[in-house]
Order: sequence, then C-alpha cells, then structure tokens
Amino acid sequence: MNTPYNPASEGAQMSFEGRMSYADYLHLEKILNAQEPLSTAHDELLFIIQHQTSELWMKLAIHEIRSAKKAIGEDRLQPAFKMLTRVARIFEQLNNAWDVLRTMTPSEYTEFRGALGQSSGFQSGQYRAIEFMAGNRNLAMLKPHEHVPEVIEKLEAILAEPSLYDEALMLLARNGFDIGADAGRTEWRGTRAENDAVRGAWREIYRDPVHHWELYELAEKLVDFEDYFRRWRFNHVTTVERIIGLKRGTGGTAGVSYLRKMLEVVLFPELWNLRTEL
Repeated sequence: MNTPYNPASEGAQMSFEGRMSYADYLHLEKILNAQEPLSTAHDELLFIIQHQTSELWMKLAIHEIRSAKKAIGEDRLQPAFKMLTRVARIFEQLNNAWDVLRTMTPSEYTEFRGALGQSSGFQSGQYRAIEFMAGNRNLAMLKPHEHVPEVIEKLEAILAEPSLYDEALMLLARNGFDIGADAGRTEWRGTRAENDAVRGAWREIYRDPVHHWELYELAEKLVDFEDYFRRWRFNHVTTVERIIGLKRGTGGTAGVSYLRKMLEVVLFPELWNLRTEL
C-alpha cells in the first residue's frame, strides 16, 4: 500500500500560525465575500463574478497603460513594448470571459435583472479611464461618474495629461517626424482631430520598417492593443444581444444600438487608415 505523500517531508511549511499565508497575502476573505446577490436566482453569482473579475483585469490594464505612457515619454521603448503586449493579453482574457457569461440564457437573466436597478457596466469608472488613457476623450462620458467625486478626480487627472497615443506622437516628433498640428498641442482634455501629417509619418515608418524598427514595433503594439480592445467591444455587443435582444440597458442606454455605436470609435485612426495607402 502506498503511503500518502506528505509535502512536509520535503520541507514544505504546513503550519501558518503567526505567519503570512496565501489567503492573508491575497486578502481572500475580502475578495471571496464581496459577492452579495440581491435575488435567489442561480445565475446572479455568475453575473457578479464576471463583472468583478473584469474590473480586476481593468485595474491591471490601467497600471500597465500608465507605465507604458511613462516609458514612451522617457524613450524607453523596450519596457513599453512588454507592457503593451500585456495589455493586449489582458483584453484577450476579458474577451474569453464573455464566453462564460454567454452560458446564461435570456430566461435566466430575467430572473434577477430587476434587482440591478439602474446599475450598468456603462458606469464603470475604470473602463472610462482606459478609454481616456488610450485617447478616446469624449467629455460627455464624465457625466455618469459625477456622483462619485474620487472617480471624477481620477478621470480629470488622466484628461490633464497626454494620452498613450499622444505620447507616441510626441515620440515621432522627437525622432524628427513632422506631426503637423499635434506638435503644438498643449491642451489634452479634448478629442484630437485626425491628422494627415501624422498619417504621413506613420506611412514613412511602415514603408521602411528596417530603418525605423522601434517605431514600427511601437505602431504594431498599439494596433494589437486596439485590435483586442475592438474584439472585446464586439463580444460585448454580441453577448448583450444574445441575452437581452434589443431591449434598453439597465443604465438607460439604448442597449445593443448604443454598443454598436461604440464599435465605430477608433483609438489610433492614422495607424488604421494608412493601411489602405501601403
């Protein structure tokens, strides 16, 4: 008869009296007790965990985007590449999460939808932070967060600084490229206009990638990020339509039609539009 394996025989710590444990380090008592369904519906726990884990991944994405912005501003492109790659992988994880939520049927969602009141992912301050940091600075989208001063403060701080794409454009200028009107920008709060000079700069880089390899790689990292971001938005639309059809969202938006409009938003327009010219 085989003797059951005992990890202590190889030196594994088995007693955590007075020591920091796995659960202590991760504060699992907070995380695992943060789900408080408001109904008796079986699928409400799935709905809560889906959105809570998404917010955790978005917290990490914000950390990485902020660090990538700083690295680009300091001409440290190799670390920025690693961070942007991680952001794309984070959005891959967020995409995969929709597959789990799509196992919930319209009938199952209806059992607890009324308990949500007017709460909606539309109100996520972290999602808004990601959009603002990337460069989609639609100031009308501050309104849903006005009731939470600390969220507004964080979002306004983001709007006061260059976006991720602004940092990339300033890097082009530092490397001798003409970026037209973007070279003179000092006000970051509003939405920038697409710029022919910027498209021309990226076109030059794409036509001679060997000579401009780091800028070429940065461009592709940005496109990769937006590619996964778009997939996440598309999967969001598909999931919502599958579960609620064309009904209005809990937060008062037009639901699927609103989300479809968001699919038209382009974060890095010159990088996408130049492809037609190559």
